[in-house]
Amino acid sequence: MNPSNRIEFLKKAVDSLEQWLFSFPTSGQDVRADEVDQVLTTLAERLKGNYPFHSPVYAGQMLKPPHDIAWAAHALTMLINPNNHALDGGPPTSEMEKEIIPAFARMFGLEEPVLGHLTSSGTIANLEALWVARNEHPGKGIAFSTRSHYTHERMCGVLGMKSYSIPVESNGSWDLNYLRSISNEIGTVVVTMGTTGSGNVEHLHTILPFAQKMGIRVHLDAAYGGYFKLLEGAGQISEGAWKLTGQADSIVIDPHKHGLQPYGCGCVLFRDPSVGRYYKHDSPYTYFSSDELHLGEISLECSRAGAAAAALWATLQLFPLERNGEMAAIMGDCRQAALEFAKALDTSDSFVTLYEPELDIVVYSAVPSASANSLQHLSERNKSVFQRGMNSGPDGVFVSLFTVSAEDVAAVLPDIQHDAPTATVLRSVLMKPGQREFVPELIRRLEALIG
Repeated sequence: MNPSNRIEFLKKAVDSLEQWLFSFPTSGQDVRADEVDQVLTTLAERLKGNYPFHSPVYAGQMLKPPHDIAWAAHALTMLINPNNHALDGGPPTSEMEKEIIPAFARMFGLEEPVLGHLTSSGTIANLEALWVARNEHPGKGIAFSTRSHYTHERMCGVLGMKSYSIPVESNGSWDLNYLRSISNEIGTVVVTMGTTGSGNVEHLHTILPFAQKMGIRVHLDAAYGGYFKLLEGAGQISEGAWKLTGQADSIVIDPHKHGLQPYGCGCVLFRDPSVGRYYKHDSPYTYFSSDELHLGEISLECSRAGAAAAALWATLQLFPLERNGEMAAIMGDCRQAALEFAKALDTSDSFVTLYEPELDIVVYSAVPSASANSLQHLSERNKSVFQRGMNSGPDGVFVSLFTVSAEDVAAVLPDIQHDAPTATVLRSVLMKPGQREFVPELIRRLEALIG
């Protein structure tokens, strides 16, 4: 959608909504037009200080603009600013949120009914899942791998729970002997379906049956990788890692990552709806308009933006969560972009990949020079590529830095001199729709940065 069409579609929708808005008495403080113009013009200038997250030249962090339909739906709904904490705070957007949850449940293979709702982020969604885990197994801790997101250890601290870090073996699998040794101490394990560092998908097909035999709950942190479930059966992802998602006790996914949504929009799902009993409370002023379930009754958060539900609902009308659908096609392009990017790096004379990408994140390094073949020199070379790319304006390429172990570098560069325990390498997230076609240009721009 070109910018002129984007504004035209939104203007038409705003005109329609305003007919309803202005049928009611209005109040508010008028602001002079010249003041509004000055403030917004200044804001636009300041926003130009961002990196070009919208462009395919940006292949750094997990940042991208929302789809036009999501942006427009969010902006339109903010004219009303509904609150999905209770049904009377936003009846239409609350219904939209209720329609969204079964769509995610079906995507993951969860049998309905399930309990779930949107959150302001994946962090809050994971907090809720661990909070339920604490209530399900009082006094027991949470275990997660050394590759998991730091939020789990942090949230265990918030909840006053003991946490355990499970070692990961060289093939990426968990040390299940260690898990067995602490099995009496833990009530829930967190399996990461797409680490935010390198995009690793943990081995759910071996972890879940092992945990179930010991009576341990399984929570899936699919905040980053969850949408790749749509590629199951298409030969583009590891089938074994995804086939048991429907047996997990809880799942978190972030629509504001691959789901084309504005920040913040997370989601938590519970396979057993009866865990809703932990949320039960009574408010003398919010729960009076309906005998139906209020979303605020199953959320740790109170006020939640109805605009987030509206934007996601509108997006799902165009991009339903179906295999072989348009959203699946977008995820397939992201996956293929990473594979083609990694292959191009390995066939160049300037770069080498460190791991085979499992999703759409590629970790790689500049090739060391003959005169400076050490880990420290390699780190400096990668930092130079990063800085030069970030400072080159429209002709640059925007990537990110990542810290890896000396052993991981030596696995692909066996002659490297070990003068440090770790090395700084490069990392690219190829998550934008259409970025696949830009891979050759990304490679060209990276190679131009090698000094």
